[in-house]
Amino acid sequence: MSEEKEINEEFDHEMETEATESTSETAEPTAEERYAELNDKFLRLYSEFDNYRKRTNKEKIELIGSASAGVVKDLIPVMDDFERAILNNQNSEDVAALKEGFQLIFNKLKSTLEIKGLKAMEAKGQAFDSELHEAIANVPAPSEELKGKVIDDVEKGYYLNDKVIRYAKVVVGQ
Repeated sequence: MSEEKEINEEFDHEMETEATESTSETAEPTAEERYAELNDKFLRLYSEFDNYRKRTNKEKIELIGSASAGVVKDLIPVMDDFERAILNNQNSEDVAALKEGFQLIFNKLKSTLEIKGLKAMEAKGQAFDSELHEAIANVPAPSEELKGKVIDDVEKGYYLNDKVIRYAKVVVGQ
């Protein structure tokens, strides 16, 4: 019987050891372990966000730098036309041909910029709007209906994709 008792005690001891081991494995982590785990997650997330921010800033800078490249590339043929016109006009006596050549180059430049979204602002005869116009002079209006309206454009204003990029400098009637 003593052997049976020893076996039972040994069995009970093994069961208790296994039970304490299994409960320590499934037990909640301590506060320090939880803190370390959360801190590690936070540091990883912070570094991922920092890398994301740096990458997007770099991409934004590259995009801004390369955005003007398309416009410049489209303006190179206009520059070539001007160079050819200057070379051809050194010995030319025909004023009408000169005027026509420069008008053609101007039209090419204008159409290239319009394709890119540039649009001239129509100000003459319009009511003065401080959101669109910059008044550089006030003159007596020649007629009653021109009071408070733009009489003359000194410098044209321009829109780029419906956003004002240069305000029109105008003379306003009083």
